[in-house]
Amino acid sequence: MSGRPDATGRTPRRRLVLASSSPSRLSVLRSAGVEPLVVVPGTDEDAAVAALRATTPDPTPADIVTRLARAKATAVARMLREGTAGVQAPADAVILAGDSMLLIDGELQGKPHTEEATVDRWRHQRGRTAELVTGHCVIVPGAGSPDATGPPDAATSPAPGTGTPDGPDAPGAVETGTSTTRVHFADVTDDEIRAYARTGEPWGCAGAFTLEALGGWFIDRIEGDPSGVIGLSLPLVRRLLARRHLSVTDLWHL
Repeated sequence: MSGRPDATGRTPRRRLVLASSSPSRLSVLRSAGVEPLVVVPGTDEDAAVAALRATTPDPTPADIVTRLARAKATAVARMLREGTAGVQAPADAVILAGDSMLLIDGELQGKPHTEEATVDRWRHQRGRTAELVTGHCVIVPGAGSPDATGPPDAATSPAPGTGTPDGPDAPGAVETGTSTTRVHFADVTDDEIRAYARTGEPWGCAGAFTLEALGGWFIDRIEGDPSGVIGLSLPLVRRLLARRHLSVTDLWHL
């Protein structure tokens, strides 16, 4: 069990399960002192959004990314319960999932997936400002009542349904929230767009860009959380965990 010293006198850290195949999210966690177990949820994102629209005819961008994050987290919770996750996780392991999309002209943009789609996206967004909306879901087994002291900060908001169990797929407390960061794109040339698209780097990235790699050359500035733009909002995750009386320091593997 976490929280008790082992035979060496050290205090074991509570394990985190990352419900994602994203190397960027994994890199953010590792740089922040967490070595997670990784389980790819294999979620049908189109089906998850369709189910949301069936009950919420006009969902907000925050509703959509939060629903996707929650679907991924609960899918991994089910896989762990059924023994199909491919990893052995402690019973008290925390599950974390996320999803990000770029909001521009009132429309959400996900991953472009191809070179041509990347070129089209960049021709549309160059020289402009958009918002990257990131949603996260954490499932904390055995958590107590949420700690709702103090309002959420301006860039982070809890989603409807926060703090409630999510049926048999989520054997614990579920916390969800969103973080929004303004991204100012450089007015890049067609040749630069083509060269960037050919690398393949942005094909699997929300908004068709990275901040921490080649795409960083073409981002003039951001207003908000840099880790959220990279793929995983550390401030948001810290707040969600704190609502269940869990400190991020409990997750550190130092």
